[in-house]
Amino acid sequence: MIFQRAIRRELLNTVGAVFTVLFTIVMTVMLIRILGDAASGKIAPKDVAAMLGFAALGYLPVIISLTAFIAVLMVVARSYQDSEMVVWLASGASLTQWIRPVLSVGLPMVLVTAALSIWLTPWANRNATEYKLRFQQREDLARVSPGKFQESSKGDKLFFVEGRADNVSEVRNIFILQTANPQSVVVAQTGKVDINASGEKSLVLFNGYRYESTPGIDRFRLIEFERYAVKVFHGEQEAGGSKLARTLPTLELLRQRSPANLSELMWRISTPIMCLLQILLAIPLGFVSPRRGRSLNLMIAVLLAISYHNAVAILKGSVAAGKIAFAGSWWPVHFGMLMLALLLFLWRENTNSRWHPVRMGGWLRKQFLVRRSVSA
Repeated sequence: MIFQRAIRRELLNTVGAVFTVLFTIVMTVMLIRILGDAASGKIAPKDVAAMLGFAALGYLPVIISLTAFIAVLMVVARSYQDSEMVVWLASGASLTQWIRPVLSVGLPMVLVTAALSIWLTPWANRNATEYKLRFQQREDLARVSPGKFQESSKGDKLFFVEGRADNVSEVRNIFILQTANPQSVVVAQTGKVDINASGEKSLVLFNGYRYESTPGIDRFRLIEFERYAVKVFHGEQEAGGSKLARTLPTLELLRQRSPANLSELMWRISTPIMCLLQILLAIPLGFVSPRRGRSLNLMIAVLLAISYHNAVAILKGSVAAGKIAFAGSWWPVHFGMLMLALLLFLWRENTNSRWHPVRMGGWLRKQFLVRRSVSA
């Protein structure tokens, strides 16, 4: 019991240190990116703090999962390096008895990861998207600014706005020249910028006229309208496809079972499972030889964790593309990692057995050398 309390205390200290380092690195990178978006006009400068908070909630599940894995790996490796594990095993205890103290620290982290992945992260993604869309809509009104000619990105339209209406979200006396065939001129009393569900931005005009003409024909057509929409700018499709699925509540993903929604649901379910299995994997993967150092073993463990995350991400993309069914995608990788964890525990538990592969390999090599020397 004393040794288990010491393990828990060391794990808590290591978790705090690792989480601080990872969180600081990720938030520094995100702050630089968000400040860049604010400088380029993608988000409002006053929304930087809110966007940073939403980004923190979005990355916390991955940060906590990596923190748990690295912390357990470091504690187990230090125990081997300082020969404390030798004392532990020599006293009659087994490596599997590390599971209880490790899970006493790791299970709360798994539960926090599940709550973040299922509830808080979608809420943060939804709010971040709303902040961006709201600012983009306001920015488009500024781009169609009074007294300036504004050309469309394709160069087939030319806009001019005389001034703003009484409502600050509307403009008045709009002129639009469209050079595509048929050529047309549109004039309207008022207008405003609107963003539809797919992220496309249109200038909606009210109470105006449209004059159409065809080159080589000396006549034109006059159309009077009460409401008329013209595409101004094409958004980044912020609310489309998999990006829309990231903003939906988990219950909504269950109700609307499209491939993109199912892939997002798979990722939300997999995040806490990955956290739990990585904690269990870190116990046998933390084995190091005091004589050889621990760099190689730790590199192998980190590469295995990265491969685990990449495998789940690949399956997520396959589900989104409709190549794999949801029922057959979310569990095989986790089951494989669970079997790997059990095999590694058996490997470490039977290290001193004469039937262990390493000992068997050494014995076979010795027999081969003896026979070779006798035959010589």
